Amino acid sequence: MSDDQLLDTIEKYLNGEMGKDERARFEKLRNENADVNSKVAEHKHFTGLIKQYGERLELEKRLNAIHDEIDIEVLDNELRIHPSGIVRLWRNHHSKISVAASIAIFAVLCTLFFTGYLSNRETNYAKLRGEVAKIKQSTDQLNSQFNNLSHQRRTNTNSGKFRGTGFAISSNGYLVTNYHVIEGNDTVFVQNASGDSYRAKVIYSEPQTDIAILEIKDPSFKTFGAIPYAFKKAETDIGENVYTIGYPRDAMVLGPGFLTASTGFKGDTTQYQVSTPVDYGNSGGPLLDSRGNLIGIINAKETHIDGTAFAVKSSYLLKAIQDIPDSVKGSINTNSKNILATLNRVQQIKKLQNYVFMIKVNQ
Repeated sequence: MSDDQLLDTIEKYLNGEMGKDERARFEKLRNENADVNSKVAEHKHFTGLIKQYGERLELEKRLNAIHDEIDIEVLDNELRIHPSGIVRLWRNHHSKISVAASIAIFAVLCTLFFTGYLSNRETNYAKLRGEVAKIKQSTDQLNSQFNNLSHQRRTNTNSGKFRGTGFAISSNGYLVTNYHVIEGNDTVFVQNASGDSYRAKVIYSEPQTDIAILEIKDPSFKTFGAIPYAFKKAETDIGENVYTIGYPRDAMVLGPGFLTASTGFKGDTTQYQVSTPVDYGNSGGPLLDSRGNLIGIINAKETHIDGTAFAVKSSYLLKAIQDIPDSVKGSINTNSKNILATLNRVQQIKKLQNYVFMIKVNQ
């Protein structure tokens, strides 16, 4: 396929002009070809910039048209000779009016901020990195010290300001979480359900798919043991029962639900949409089907619709693992055997809990 043909195909794909089969073939090509996937992301960004530029030009055109309709000189002379009531009011009380206007503007900005309209992201799409209060940080440190005394284990503490979730992808100390959870940090702390805490290092990340791979670099770490879940390569069907576990608070929380769409926010084909309760701190948590197959990574939620969340598909996680440079990649062997398939939900959670971690970072 030539560059021009590829560009035409990408435009057709982004404009939603492909049929179901053609779209599936192109998404398979994206998964298998990193260069094609990169070109899709670049073209999407480029078209977004073009749209923004067009909107700016249109606004300037409208403002210029309004300006041309106003005769500034005539208006100025008229107001100087016969100032209106509003002008007289401004001249006599402008200092009081300025203060009142400032208070009103501040109140409006505060309302917009607390309702989410001034967030850096889309107003109805929120990444789920949680902020940990200083009181909780002190509590975590005390709990870690207590665990160290009672269990005679070496436990690292970390007064991180932000928190997310991560989970093991191989038995020898490799984990995955969301890129936005660890962004700006090379070293993080991970803590399992038993309270064991380890220092980990970010070895690879893909911002475009919101994936980050971590490796535990701690002398006290031995092994996870065999990973109990398998990593699903194929698409999961709409209506499938799913669940996630993570750390929106200090204790692990279960979020049951079902898969509601095969695409994510605004038709993002790298994500699923799921109906499951999640909160800040769930980012990076595993999304599993009813048989315990890993099908995605929770990374965001719909802020204006309760219970609607998004998850990066497991196929993109497997691709990210393959793309880790050999210079930093050790032996990462994802599990193909699922020992959760015959267990009920309670038994599955008991098997999973020491493979899902709280992720703490400082920025």
